Amino acid sequence: MLWITRFSGVFSAAMAVIVLSPSLQSFPPAAAIRSYPSPIFRKAPVVFNNGDECLSSGGVCNPSLVHVAITLDVEYLRGSIAAVNSILQHSICPESVFFHFIVVSEETNLLESLVRSIFPGLKFNIYDFAPETVRGLISSSVRQALEQPLNYARNYLADLLEPCVSRVIYLDSDLVVVDDIAKLWNTSLGSRIIGAPEYCHANFTKYFTGGFWSEERFSGTFRGRKPCYFNTGVMVIDLKKWRRGGYTKRIEKWMEIQRTERIYDLGSLPPFLLVFAGHVAPISHRWNQHGLGGDNVRGSCRDLHPGPVSLLHWSGSGKPWIRLDSKRPCPLDALWTPYDLYRHSH
Repeated sequence: MLWITRFSGVFSAAMAVIVLSPSLQSFPPAAAIRSYPSPIFRKAPVVFNNGDECLSSGGVCNPSLVHVAITLDVEYLRGSIAAVNSILQHSICPESVFFHFIVVSEETNLLESLVRSIFPGLKFNIYDFAPETVRGLISSSVRQALEQPLNYARNYLADLLEPCVSRVIYLDSDLVVVDDIAKLWNTSLGSRIIGAPEYCHANFTKYFTGGFWSEERFSGTFRGRKPCYFNTGVMVIDLKKWRRGGYTKRIEKWMEIQRTERIYDLGSLPPFLLVFAGHVAPISHRWNQHGLGGDNVRGSCRDLHPGPVSLLHWSGSGKPWIRLDSKRPCPLDALWTPYDLYRHSH
């Protein structure tokens, strides 16, 4: 209850920011970022240091580190920067968080310099993801944004990250963390490969076409399983088991089938459901208050689901920075604003 009171206070303060700020200009990501070193982002307002209770942290292979993977691209960079800022602000041991940023090859140097200018001293590595890796596997989706190759980078984390990294938290770019990320990191996966909040009340059948369910050779993959929907924007992944089991190839197999059989419509999510649904270590729903982007309905606003909140996720078509700049924010977009480091006067 104490935490809920604190959260409500954050909401009130953030809403005041929206009311009192000068007009928020539209964010022109590609043009602005490619004009770097023009200062389109503010430097993080504080230096994030470990407390006395934290273990010493070192290089990427240090076993005391918390590993977080996030994609960086010019279109969603404002969201990614806010996500990183939120993680650092709420971490008891921020110097023990190691970030793994996945980028498309032609933007590597640009984005690395930008991140270093915003977060001096941040522990991170940049990994090139070649779009050609998945371009031949991607099929058309209900939204063009879901067809971008970087959406599929999560499939390849076991190959991209250093072999010594045996576990990673994967996070989307349209969220903020309002709790200590170490709590999510320490979640037990048991014998499972991935952990995520599951939503077993959701209509699971809608994620696949009628043709999929009518063909035993496809739908039979769920025989003996109790599959539930989970959102792939927040996952804890055991990379050691992933590598051992060859799970990247398993996902690619379903993507190849999709190219000829059209068994789903939703981009990168269904292959994960096909491989993992029913075999997911359940994580508390507090770690993915998702759907705040309006569930693909333009202009719609969502309320929080009942219960405590550790992570707010603007999944769906509406993003808080776009709605704020257009001066048509949803109420909960105020909770994203305190972590935004974009220089509005740019």
